[in-house]
Amino acid sequence: MEAFRTEGLSKDFGGVRALSNVSFNVEVGEHVAIIGPNGAGKTTLFNLLNGQLPPTSGRIYFFGEDITTMSTHHRAHLGQARSFQIISLFSNLTVLDNTLITLHGTKRSRFQMFRPTNTYKYLLAKAQEMLTTIALWEKRDELVKNISYGEQRRLETALTVASEPKLLLLDEPSCGLTSAESADITDIIHKLGRDITVLLVAHDMDLVFGVAERIIVLHYGHLIADGTPEEIQADPRVKEIYMGIEENTGNATAS
Repeated sequence: MEAFRTEGLSKDFGGVRALSNVSFNVEVGEHVAIIGPNGAGKTTLFNLLNGQLPPTSGRIYFFGEDITTMSTHHRAHLGQARSFQIISLFSNLTVLDNTLITLHGTKRSRFQMFRPTNTYKYLLAKAQEMLTTIALWEKRDELVKNISYGEQRRLETALTVASEPKLLLLDEPSCGLTSAESADITDIIHKLGRDITVLLVAHDMDLVFGVAERIIVLHYGHLIADGTPEEIQADPRVKEIYMGIEENTGNATAS
């Protein structure tokens, strides 16, 4: 079953075309990575998929519904969730408070404005389960600004998943992390149920090849390759354009 697809998606900024005629589809439960050099159009594509930017041309479909002109919050209501390169937690609140606020926001009880969030016992139980899973329960009373950057990333990724989205958009989830911390993010993604479709943008090739079943390569706004990790590794265009490796066959250079 198809989770979403793009048809001829393009985005211009003045006289600069950041994304050009990009078409692809993703099936429910797939883990797909988008890679490419800086300026390839990866974040622009995410901003179009998430509704933060309107496309210049082309269409976007989510579970068969045309969402091209739909607002970001309406897309969230349909089941999209996104993390950003810049951490978007409440740094002056505790780890537990951040978790409770996120969980509370996914429930109908969020409309009961004058009842303290910590009085909801089921939310506390869910928060304990979630924070235990990512090894942060012992730090539940610490301010987010006082925990490590890797722990903040781990928390943000877990909270993005808390809304139980149909589509999870992860923008550089391992940015600034050590290898061990990146492995924690990989583990979180691996533990997601198959009813959650994952699309991630990353420069971290260990993360990409650790979680992606399929990889899409962008270069100067064009989709130049789409295939399994093995196919992408063997693609001469990717080696030459993305990895900077030229393969020679006799006296000819592959292109």
